[in-house]
Amino acid sequence: MLTIWGRISSINVQKAVWAAGEVGQPFERIDIGGKFGGNREPAYLAKNPNGLVPTLEDGEVCIWESNSIVRYLAARYGSGWIWEEEPARRAEADRWMDWMNTQLQPALTPAFWGLVRKDPARQDPAAIEESIAKTEAKLDVLEAHLTGRSYLANERFGMADITVAPGAHRWLHMPVPQKDWPNIRRWYQQVAARPAAGPALPLPIA
Repeated sequence: MLTIWGRISSINVQKAVWAAGEVGQPFERIDIGGKFGGNREPAYLAKNPNGLVPTLEDGEVCIWESNSIVRYLAARYGSGWIWEEEPARRAEADRWMDWMNTQLQPALTPAFWGLVRKDPARQDPAAIEESIAKTEAKLDVLEAHLTGRSYLANERFGMADITVAPGAHRWLHMPVPQKDWPNIRRWYQQVAARPAAGPALPLPIA
């Protein structure tokens, strides 16, 4: 059985939990990090020297970094399903996975911490407004890409959807003005209805 270390409120843990569910692997998730602490303890740092979540253990295999975990689970347990063997087709998913980490997630994080987690150090209205504007611009890119598409890559559900949908889930349930993104909402509702998505996308967001 797999072990996933990390609190479910973490957007990165959500990716790992969803991927494990999609490939049908039983797992135990252990709360760590955030209010649960423990991620700076020597035992955990021996698994993940960055002290971040998630960390995946699969027997003797120990992996950190959420996108690497999703790729590992897809390749090992989801070949021909959420894993693409053909390099060009796999690159379609890879680029959106990277886009989530380098574009959407950094854009939405300041507003999330200021408005949802209400971190006293992140209450600057200007920074929150800037975050909202940046996120809307990134989601405009996603909205355009989803025109005429059911999924993010290769017209079947896969790694990219597992990785990007938690970001859409977070934003669409935040206390911010919501633009009308019909393609994003259609796609989000479709992928969020999958059985493996439920345990990975808790409400309310926190």
